[in-house]
Amino acid sequence: MKLFLFILVVILLGVGVIIYYIKKGKIADRDGDLIPDVVEDTIEEVKETAKEVKRRAKRVVEETKDVIDEAKDIVDAVKGSKRKGRKPKNKK
Repeated sequence: MKLFLFILVVILLGVGVIIYYIKKGKIADRDGDLIPDVVEDTIEEVKETAKEVKRRAKRVVEETKDVIDEAKDIVDAVKGSKRKGRKPKNKK
């Protein structure tokens, strides 16, 4: 219980210090919501990075599926079956 109270006091003290510095103007807060701009900007950057990672992961999955399909064609070719896929253009 004492540990919990100690941690709570440390957190409250930290929040108090941050609010004090925001009021004095030492920490920037453009919109006045008592959340420092550095924190808000970092959160936005993390959201953008997560979105990009998600997009790239989807593309990797698509390409992996394509590679697996092509690997199956190679196995079939080794077994002696005819070529699948696009037909080559006739030369004139």
